[in-house]
Amino acid sequence: MKTKFCLAKFWLTIAAALLALTAFSYGQVGTDVKDAAKDTGKATKKAAVKTGHATKKAAVKTGEATEKAADKTGDATADAAKDTGKGVKKGAKAVGHGVKKGAEKTEDVVK
Repeated sequence: MKTKFCLAKFWLTIAAALLALTAFSYGQVGTDVKDAAKDTGKATKKAAVKTGHATKKAAVKTGEATEKAADKTGDATADAAKDTGKGVKKGAKAVGHGVKKGAEKTEDVVK
């Protein structure tokens, strides 16, 4: 028995094969996209952790620098206060001497 070549069956077979290939391809693309999304998520998490550590280290260093600056400012303020006190004391002595001399002169004049 001779087989008849049926063009309609041939095209249906080709269409079915292409449809199956397309479905498989879309399924594979979906898996690839899913894997890429997982990889991106992992990379993002690693970057966030590194950024968090760097931020924490920077904050600690900034705190230490601020503390040192505050100590130096406190020391400078204390020194300035001491110097001011000494200046006021010397000024008061000078004024006292002037007042005393003026009083003595006034007393001499009155006598």
